[in-house]
Amino acid sequence: MNALRRIGVSLFAPVLAIVVALVISSAVMAALGVNPARVFEVMLDFGSTPSQQVTAMVVILNRAIPLFLAGLAVAVAFRMGLFNIGVEGQYRLATIMAAGAGAAVNLPAPLHVLLIIVVAMAVAAFWAGIVAVLKVTRGVSEVISSIMLNYVALGLASYLLTGPFLGSEKGASIVSTKEIPESGWLPGLNSIFGALGLANPPRQLYSFLIVAIVVGVGVSVLLNRTRFGFDLRASGLNPSAASASGVNSRAMVVRTMLLSGAIAGLVGMPDLLGSTHRYTTDFTAGLGFLGIAVALLGRNRPGGIALAALLFAFLDRALVPLQIAEYPASVVTIIQGTIVLAVVVANEIARRIARRQAERVGAQAVAPVPGDGSTGGQGPGDGGPPSGGPDGGTGPAVGTTPGDAGRTDQPQGARA
Repeated sequence: MNALRRIGVSLFAPVLAIVVALVISSAVMAALGVNPARVFEVMLDFGSTPSQQVTAMVVILNRAIPLFLAGLAVAVAFRMGLFNIGVEGQYRLATIMAAGAGAAVNLPAPLHVLLIIVVAMAVAAFWAGIVAVLKVTRGVSEVISSIMLNYVALGLASYLLTGPFLGSEKGASIVSTKEIPESGWLPGLNSIFGALGLANPPRQLYSFLIVAIVVGVGVSVLLNRTRFGFDLRASGLNPSAASASGVNSRAMVVRTMLLSGAIAGLVGMPDLLGSTHRYTTDFTAGLGFLGIAVALLGRNRPGGIALAALLFAFLDRALVPLQIAEYPASVVTIIQGTIVLAVVVANEIARRIARRQAERVGAQAVAPVPGDGSTGGQGPGDGGPPSGGPDGGTGPAVGTTPGDAGRTDQPQGARA
């Protein structure tokens, strides 16, 4: 029963946020003279043929992969109490540096791909490390510094694209870097559809999906099953208490931001290695900011982030069918915006419900048991038993307060 209650509390916030977002979006569409039921019908239409349906699923999965990685990058920082708003600049700068490095060398396929990925992670980690150093040495808010570094990163990427890394001809409508040799490409996973007896779609399913799953499992284990993850969460919950227990909070800030930045460096890799094979002026943008919404909706847990990424990918994929049906594409933006607002409110409601339940359990734990001769707080000098329980053991009342029982492993606010 307790496990079901915990699952219910965890699902309450995202489900409530989605329902509220749909209600508000429907009201806005109705006010604009748009039929909400027809809009949702178009969004849910995946096509009439098996090939169209599988293609729609591939589009959603391909879009969900970078959103999932962006959400993970944001969530790692959130668990520490940090707001890494700089994922956008980190992955954009990392992608163009990785594209330039990949185009400049010619290595055997596994090494070439590995080099590109390592360069991307290193560049993004370095860029996030600047934010961490400014915070621990000068007390600069990571929100301000990461936002400002976003613009610096985008400006630097523009300079590299039109200067040292320019690979397109002068006067081209789309400026790009040189193409990465084929040894630096990742093949698609479309063979899996044939094995499952499904239609083979014209689009390739990114094989970076496997890397994303491995990263998600690794982050989950790191945060929940290692000393580093415990220190990270402890520092986020109470830096003073963590320092008193031997945790170097300043070092944890640097390590957490480096890890968050390294994950952010992977955000552009699915598109770079799977389809474009070069960095261009129209390379996918905005994934870093969407990652914040994905992390909030997923409650900073890899499993929840994966589901949230699929939802946002589904909404993005719906843009084209809505435009074909002559409905305003801003409908998707309205839904995404209301989800972000609703999830913040729903997370706060869920946090308060969880805290009240924990306080109620704590109050029951310290209450005296009728008929045992104890008062729950007596000591030997007061006529009570020699210790917290009638049997001489350390009963549930020893060292237990409602506040202790109400603690969770999640920071307040964005880390709910």
